[in-house]
Amino acid sequence: MKYDRLREAHIFSGSLNLTKASIASSRPFHYPQPLGALHCGKVSLESLAGRFGTPLYVYSADQIVERLGLFQQAFAGRDHLVCYAVKANSALAILKLLADRGAGFDIVSGGELERVLAAAPEAAERVVYSGVGKTAAEIDRALTAGILEFNVESEPELELLAARAQKLKRKARFALRVNPDVFAETHPYISTGLREHKFGIDIRHALRIYKSAAGSRWLEAHGVSVHIGSQIRSADPFGAALQRVSKLLRQLEREGIVLKSVDAGGGLGIDYHGGSFDAVAKVQEYAAAVNRALDGFDGRLLLEPGRFLVAQAGTLVARILQVKRNGKKTFVITDAAMNDLIRPALYQAHHEIVPVRPRAGRARTVDVVGPVCETGDFFARDRKLQPVLPGDLVALLDAGAYGMAQSSNYNTRLRPAEVLVEGAKARLIRRRETIADLLAPEIAAVANGTSL
Repeated sequence: MKYDRLREAHIFSGSLNLTKASIASSRPFHYPQPLGALHCGKVSLESLAGRFGTPLYVYSADQIVERLGLFQQAFAGRDHLVCYAVKANSALAILKLLADRGAGFDIVSGGELERVLAAAPEAAERVVYSGVGKTAAEIDRALTAGILEFNVESEPELELLAARAQKLKRKARFALRVNPDVFAETHPYISTGLREHKFGIDIRHALRIYKSAAGSRWLEAHGVSVHIGSQIRSADPFGAALQRVSKLLRQLEREGIVLKSVDAGGGLGIDYHGGSFDAVAKVQEYAAAVNRALDGFDGRLLLEPGRFLVAQAGTLVARILQVKRNGKKTFVITDAAMNDLIRPALYQAHHEIVPVRPRAGRARTVDVVGPVCETGDFFARDRKLQPVLPGDLVALLDAGAYGMAQSSNYNTRLRPAEVLVEGAKARLIRRRETIADLLAPEIAAVANGTSL
């Protein structure tokens, strides 16, 4: 049957052992038998949809742990800390899962800090705070919490950090996020390493700023940070960026400024298409490039993977509402929409879409769309899809990163529930929203037209 090609192409992986063979297939979703329903680990997605409804996000805890372990093993020979990029998926249960296994966290807002503190208060000292627009209140909260370091992105921000540290009488550890002007071949919306981007400080000015900060009683030059973008598939740009950082470290040492950490950022990409993807080889290639560039640096290496840890561990399960013919086009309309997973509409991103319970028959070319009142509400255009009927379930793969995290209530739609699967156990980690949840913060007008 046609759907057998999915297994032959090694799209799915059912094994959970931390070995190269088990992770090479890249995804924890599999059909346990030819006519069976798609599973996450040992749990049927069909059964989960029946229990929790659709749309539904399902994540494999086992694969998230595996991916974290790949980085921890690859850098075991040096002092390092994997700081998960919370923006990729900020579910409290996932943060707790990672914190329990020694991970730190890369945050970009005060809200993300509160999430880390709620999930794992003891992990505060493993938090690095990035982002171009930190407020005074956010800085105060992070200083009080005792985070590891602030990744500072401008001179005015460094001045603000010093002022808040002085007011609170707490010394602030900082790293300048330098912009190495390295091109990374990725979508322009997620490229961050060039001078025309809003991120970071021109690396040519870093030495002067570090020297100036050395005179502050309330600032400690703790490290240097770099991040050049996201969904980068080659290790070469990472190596090039860190070679420039290494040169800066030598310049600083000659001036008597010895930094304790280098934050290499994140951005290592995955394969969103249907081919084989060897995660072990990718991490090893990345680690080799980073270690070569930082040869001779004995301080702590900070890493900020996000997408690589969680994207392929997640799927969005949706139910088919209608199969509609409109001229020469066939539209498969699902109960999930762009508000649930905006990446295709925002980035023209590709997500593999497979039936949860495959039917026999020839694949046909369709558009997979949602019910939101926007032409841009689509998941795939002109995509080959196995036969589906109203009521069937489909799985949008690789949705664990920037899926629920970027969801919204557009069209007053309720955001999905989330389920975390560990082996044969599945637990609800976020209930489906209700209309009461959506309306609770709002203030209506009283009968005479004046505001309450």
